[in-house]
Amino acid sequence: MSDCLPQFPAIATDPAISTIPDAVAHTARRYGDQVAIEEDGHLMRYGELYESARLAGRALMALGLEPGERVAVWAPNLHEWIVAALGIHMAGGVLVPLNTRYKGGEAADILARSGARVLFGIAGFLGADYPAMLRGHALPALRHQVILRGEREGWLSWQSFMARAEDTPAERLDARMAALTPDSPSDLLYTSGTTGKPKGVISTHGQNLRAFSDWSAIVGLRASDRYLIINPFFHAFGYKAGWLAAVIRGATILPVAQFDADVVLGCIARYRVSFLPGSPTLYLSLLAHPRLGAYDLSSLRVAVTGAASIAPELIRRMRKVLGFDVVLTAYGLTECCGLATVCRLGDALQTIATTSGRPLDGVEIRCVDAQGSDVMAGEQGEVWIRGYNVMRGYFDDEAASREAVDDAGWLHTGDIGKLDAAGNLSITGRLKDMFIVGGFNCYPAEIEHLIGTHPAVAQVAVVGVPDARMGEVGSAFVVLREGETLSGEALLEWCRPRLANYKVPRSVAFMAALPTNAAGKVVKHELRAVQAKAGT
Repeated sequence: MSDCLPQFPAIATDPAISTIPDAVAHTARRYGDQVAIEEDGHLMRYGELYESARLAGRALMALGLEPGERVAVWAPNLHEWIVAALGIHMAGGVLVPLNTRYKGGEAADILARSGARVLFGIAGFLGADYPAMLRGHALPALRHQVILRGEREGWLSWQSFMARAEDTPAERLDARMAALTPDSPSDLLYTSGTTGKPKGVISTHGQNLRAFSDWSAIVGLRASDRYLIINPFFHAFGYKAGWLAAVIRGATILPVAQFDADVVLGCIARYRVSFLPGSPTLYLSLLAHPRLGAYDLSSLRVAVTGAASIAPELIRRMRKVLGFDVVLTAYGLTECCGLATVCRLGDALQTIATTSGRPLDGVEIRCVDAQGSDVMAGEQGEVWIRGYNVMRGYFDDEAASREAVDDAGWLHTGDIGKLDAAGNLSITGRLKDMFIVGGFNCYPAEIEHLIGTHPAVAQVAVVGVPDARMGEVGSAFVVLREGETLSGEALLEWCRPRLANYKVPRSVAFMAALPTNAAGKVVKHELRAVQAKAGT
């Protein structure tokens, strides 16, 4: 695996590189002529990316943006997204990415609560007209709206916006960048809001640089890599472990606006993709493609996936069928910059498949019981995180911040997990997803991992549903592999000798596909709704 070692040290070890603009300047000096972004025939080299980002920063200053003010981006993965984001950072602003699946009211809520001064958007995506969806919503703080592609009445075109740079001398931008420190806020990412309104998580330049410089070095991201980024830029996986990591290392960014197996397989072959992180669902979809063998996947080198428990068989197939040399897993959440643990090169297949690896340097992990006491190795408890990566707090929500991070600096994640003797973390569920069968705690991830090893099963999700006798029982939703047949009773019969009786689901529903959000995570509340409707 020696060819997977990084080409130069982790950028966070260089004291001269303490902010994201510093990192962009460093990469532009080192790899100025190398392609930074390639999108549908449009090439932008690192020298050009740096200069374009500077223009965007100067244009934002011309619009009146002050240090620390928020700027939102509501668009799919495009090269303009990256230029705008880096321009925001250079101007001392705080990036607020908006979920591309938001409706008008949801986007307006984030814009209003963040106090965003400028919004970068796109005319439409997946049939949604973003400007139209915002009409009628009160946004008193918003002063300017910029359309990244095309034109729209009341919005500045991208070209007109960039032309505003002429109104700000380059020296003023230099001064603005020089005033940034590692502790300057860089972004405000809003959580998924599964238990209420999304909360805004504040993180800083230094936190993000250190975390994703280390991540890039650990997973072996190289300047020569061609990185297909399917994970949405509004999410930490697509933004921080995506284009920011690529910029730190000097890799080529290949943005994809939405996942489509045919498109992705075609991109891998056409662009000679070598680096392809994603959710387990992404890899399962590629493996299930009926014409997989028609595509040249020989360029694939590294895959990194999230905290979902993965069957060892999937890892084997990713290596054997898709051709990855390296498959690693990692874990994080928005409240810790999106990253806390990662497997290392050389880890055993079982470690990679069943754990999310060990903490980053400078990060501590505990699994605790309801009283906050450490549980024994191998026992399940709530995952607590402490280190440089823990958020600076929730924006304008001191009460929620104090609830999430205690006085000793421990972030209470709400995730359930266990640590093995070597310090590898396995995520087994969420406190809110845990269901109780006759007094026994059940964690869906554990059950999903077992069912996922069945040779006919491509994907599975388990949720708890009400039961008159037991309180709650498990219900499994299953996607079968191409060409396979299986009955629900046959699957349950297969589970019974492999799971404690209370963990065995009481029902099985087969689906063509599991519902997922834009980040590729299964949306379990939709499955509960399906089950509730079926039970009526």
